[in-house]
Amino acid sequence: MSNTLTGHCFCGAVEIRIEGEPMAMGYCHCDDCRKWSATPVTAFALWPPESVSITKGEEQVGSYCHTGSNHRKFCRQCGSNLMSHVPGAGFTDVYPAVVPRLEFKPALHVYYEKSVLRIPDGLPKLRDFPAEMGGSGEFMPE
Repeated sequence: MSNTLTGHCFCGAVEIRIEGEPMAMGYCHCDDCRKWSATPVTAFALWPPESVSITKGEEQVGSYCHTGSNHRKFCRQCGSNLMSHVPGAGFTDVYPAVVPRLEFKPALHVYYEKSVLRIPDGLPKLRDFPAEMGGSGEFMPE
């Protein structure tokens, strides 16, 4: 039996459905994520793209692509961040706060070299991205 989660933007105009378990969860410290979210660190939850669908309000979903590879989705009505599609990377990042019933279990920090908020939580800290995802795979001290 498949695990199904639902989520929505701040105003409720956009609703999403997610099937299955996340591939990974953690924290990102990169400049782009911090600027996009207006926070010192962002949380991520990655799913296969085919596991994520918009079930309500697709016409309200806007998209912004700053880097050419990360298509950030948001609600045009309330401005709420929803998810990021990263074509070619094999995942869609649905922001954990959008999915109220998601039990967020972070496993690592990525782009910790860029951190402006150090978090001594005992989780692995990667300089950038895991090697299998195109990064250096180098770990950093807390």
